[in-house]
Amino acid sequence: MGKIVLVTGAARQLGGRFVRRIQRDPGVDRVIAVDAVAPGHQLGDADFVLADIRQSAIARVLAEHSVDTVVHLDVSAKASGAGGRTTVKETNVIGTMQLLGACQKSPSVQRLVVKSSTNVYGSAPRDPAVFTETTTPKSLPSGGFAKDAVEVEGYVRGFARRRPDVAVCVLRFANILGPEPDSPLADYLALPVLPTVLGYDPRLQFVHEDDVVDVLEIAAREPRRGTLNSGTFNIAGDGVLLLSQCSRRLGRPTVPVLLPAVTWVGSALRTIGMTDFSPEQIRLLTHGRVVSTVQMRETLGFRPRFSTAETFAEFVRSRGPGLLPPELVGRAVGRLAGPARGGGPAATTHPTHGAR
Repeated sequence: MGKIVLVTGAARQLGGRFVRRIQRDPGVDRVIAVDAVAPGHQLGDADFVLADIRQSAIARVLAEHSVDTVVHLDVSAKASGAGGRTTVKETNVIGTMQLLGACQKSPSVQRLVVKSSTNVYGSAPRDPAVFTETTTPKSLPSGGFAKDAVEVEGYVRGFARRRPDVAVCVLRFANILGPEPDSPLADYLALPVLPTVLGYDPRLQFVHEDDVVDVLEIAAREPRRGTLNSGTFNIAGDGVLLLSQCSRRLGRPTVPVLLPAVTWVGSALRTIGMTDFSPEQIRLLTHGRVVSTVQMRETLGFRPRFSTAETFAEFVRSRGPGLLPPELVGRAVGRLAGPARGGGPAATTHPTHGAR
């Protein structure tokens, strides 16, 4: 018999894509798609189970279907249905606790894949230039989705100690973008005008939706020869972009705001429902974050098809033109930079922590 794979968060766009993809794996016999809300997209031949992972009923689902592989994608910064931040936190943290408790009691479970985030590293002024999987954050996230991700990973490590027979893979994704993104950062980048922190130009990394689905498939199956898909891996596209480069490519003007006032701007944007401009996102847009992907390539054996710049280009194409044509902005920046260079060769800068 082939594998029986259970996927949480199937009602989300990413979850639905993965459910449809994993069905094509010849080594998979059945796919059980789980979510607390009915999906608005097709799930192919998967068996959809309407279940809330915050409830103990998830244990019955695992037992009834003799699930051997669990792919936990219901860890997100945004609610998939009605509900605010409280619902998101309960699903992320309490839902993960219930799911891991069910997995611990299930003798059939052999592999666990968990979607996490590079948010676990936080964003602080004294951060290293590049985070590796073993880097200890200078300042742990104090709230929001970043704190949820830290707690989720803590519970996963505890599960791995109690069930050493289960292969556990944690994937820390950089900011996920593409034609159909669903994240607070994507909402921020879709604003007609981008509020930024005065005096800072943070470095950002992105990973394409297609690459996310590809690497999840690698993590959910047996490791290929010469690779290991158990452990914790940073997942991001090659290269980085500065926030100023992102705004120019989007054709969206920026409004630099003093750091103390950014919180007020964020509260106003949350109040009118335009974007969840949370404190953790403000820190990211201040100090940035870059992670190493050496283990992703050398150990997991995964090479993304899209670089950070290519991923962002796909996002730009899906958004349409901004208020300012990118070509016009680029020419204006070039003219302004000309006198500063004094006719000589352009200086090359390598920002380390996002501050200008």
